[in-house]
Amino acid sequence: MDDQGLDTLLALDGTQYGIQGDFWVKFEVRRVEATPNIPHGIKYSLTLHHKSGTQLLGFDNAHAPKIKRRKFAGRREEWDHRHYRSVVSDYFFDSAAHLIEDFWKHVDEILREEGI
Repeated sequence: MDDQGLDTLLALDGTQYGIQGDFWVKFEVRRVEATPNIPHGIKYSLTLHHKSGTQLLGFDNAHAPKIKRRKFAGRREEWDHRHYRSVVSDYFFDSAAHLIEDFWKHVDEILREEGI
């Protein structure tokens, strides 16, 4: 995988820190063998939590997503998806750099919604 953000993403593995006192982020990232479900060979979980423990945001591919689809919508083989509050939706992983950018963009959006 030729991705300039990959080293940055891998370096975030195990990182956890607070934001504005009431929120915290956690990163779990590692290389795995590429499979049809994880074709890019990166298993990841990037999450934002409230101090209560509630997950507000998550980008991951740790499991097959449970997404409500239209009756005739096709199923994706890839497990990449996003949890935005209680809504789960597909996430189309194209690069590690883009994943990091998307995560922080949505963190900022949620913090604004929370009045931070």
